Amino acid sequence: MVRGNERFVAGTPSHPRQDVERRTELAFVQEPHAALFGCSDSRLAAEIIFDKGIGDLFVVRNAGQVASDSVIGSLEYAVGVLHVPLIVVLGHDSCGAVRAAIDSLGPDAAPLPAHINSLIAKILPAVHRVGHFHDGVLDPEETDSQVVGREHLRDTIAELLEASELISDAIAAGTLAVVGANYRLLEGRAEPDIVVGSIDPA
Repeated sequence: MVRGNERFVAGTPSHPRQDVERRTELAFVQEPHAALFGCSDSRLAAEIIFDKGIGDLFVVRNAGQVASDSVIGSLEYAVGVLHVPLIVVLGHDSCGAVRAAIDSLGPDAAPLPAHINSLIAKILPAVHRVGHFHDGVLDPEETDSQVVGREHLRDTIAELLEASELISDAIAAGTLAVVGANYRLLEGRAEPDIVVGSIDPA
C-alpha cells in the first residue's frame, strides 16, 4: 500500500489488476490483502489513492470514519472470514464531519439533523480534548480541525479494539495489525500515525 500510494503521489499509477482476467479470477472468491476503514469523502477513493486493483482491498466507509456496529461487524468479517492481516483506518484533513463536530459546539450553532448529530457524537470527545475553549465556550475558528481529526482517528482505533474481541485477539496472536493514517488531500499522501500490532515488511 505504501508503494501504491507513492506511485499515486508521483502521478505514475500502474492501475493494476483491473482487467477482464482479474474479474474472471475473482468471480467466485476474494482474498483481499488488507481492509480499509475510511471516510466517505469523495476524495478518498481507496483503490485509487493506494493504486490497487479489484479484490485487493476490503473497504468500509462512512462520514468521518465513525465506528459503529455495522463497521465493526464488517471489519470482523474481513479478519475472521477473509483473514486479512492488516486494517488501515484512514482519516484526512478538511474532513466535513470533523468540521461539523467542531461547529456544533460553537456558541451560535444551529441544530443539526438527527442522524448527522448522532454520527458526529463520537467525534465530540476529541473536540473537547483539543478544542480551544474560552470560559467554557468553544471557539470554532481557533480550533484546529486537523488536530481534532488526528485525535478522533486514535479514538476510533481504541474503540475498535475495545469493542471487538475478535480483532484484539488477532492482534495479540500476531496475525493482524491496525494502522491509523492521515491522508493529505493536496499532496495525495497517506501518512501513518499509529500502529497497533506487528506488520510484515514484505
